[in-house]
Amino acid sequence: MGMRTTFMVQTFEINRKRLRPGSRDVAPTESEALNRAEAIARRVPGTAALRVVADDETGELQSVAILGQFGEVPEDCAKQASGG
Repeated sequence: MGMRTTFMVQTFEINRKRLRPGSRDVAPTESEALNRAEAIARRVPGTAALRVVADDETGELQSVAILGQFGEVPEDCAKQASGG
């Protein structure tokens, strides 16, 4: 059972006056995720750079950590990113 770390950029859009998750993009490194999130935040209401650790075989999430957030990001960003 191996663990895999993935770096992601999650965008947030306003829909019916509420922030909702938008598109997700995978980045090769933590710094690239942070750079992309910061750049994309200029065009959308908010973004977050995330580190997701999951079981490589089952896909079960071990943890989701917010590396950085830019613009408007919901308080439960990590929970939304993990599907919870």
